Amino acid sequence: MKQEISKAISSTAYQTYEKLLFKEVSEGDIPHHIAVIMDGNRRFAKELGISSTEGHIKGKDKLEEVLDWCMELDIKILTVYAFSTENGKRSAEEVSALMDLFEENFIKLADDDRVHKYGIKVKVLGQRELIPPNVLDAIEIAEEKTKEYSNHYYNIALAYGSRQEITHAIRQIAQKVKDGEMEVDDICEDTVSTYLYTADFPDPDLVLRTSGEERVSNFLLWQLAYSELYFTDVYWPGFRKIDFLRAIRSYQMRQRRFGT
Repeated sequence: MKQEISKAISSTAYQTYEKLLFKEVSEGDIPHHIAVIMDGNRRFAKELGISSTEGHIKGKDKLEEVLDWCMELDIKILTVYAFSTENGKRSAEEVSALMDLFEENFIKLADDDRVHKYGIKVKVLGQRELIPPNVLDAIEIAEEKTKEYSNHYYNIALAYGSRQEITHAIRQIAQKVKDGEMEVDDICEDTVSTYLYTADFPDPDLVLRTSGEERVSNFLLWQLAYSELYFTDVYWPGFRKIDFLRAIRSYQMRQRRFGT
């Protein structure tokens, strides 16, 4: 009985704190573009004694929540690091399970009520030639059904590596120069940005990473040059709304300091 009362008090205190934090954050400068390195699914699963696949499913469920939080705060662009080129080196069984999960969720996204309610455009960033055909088909369905939207943008980095992205951009620019379509002296920062996967979007205001690792792991290396970075030791499936709000509050506090 005492344990139940303690849990109820703890839950009430959490909800109260969450509401206060949400009010504080919503009255401040909301980042236009948030990028997330979703890390810790496997370690979360290991601590709970469940399979890696179950950990990834819980991570997928968490992403659903984060999309809701972004809509609540009217965050315009959400970019998430879902599967890196390095992730492809994991066991065939784990990669296959992940690809099945991606296929299922892109199909679901295409008919997601939130997507159509809020006008969210879905886009995949990465090396599509590395993505299995069944997943590509599902991606094309989601992108096609949301291509006319422009209220919000949901970018999913899949088979993505930033060094590879930059290398690809350099090759395209070099080919333009070789073909006489561009002069070397015309190449500037804006030129490079134009040939990146994120050419249609402003750079992230805030990049956050879960799991306690404090590195960017080949994610948006060019784009995050002036982004605020935020690291939390919470594993991705255990990421709470107050953790998300704290990240934004940290961003707001840094912005206020720079503005004084």
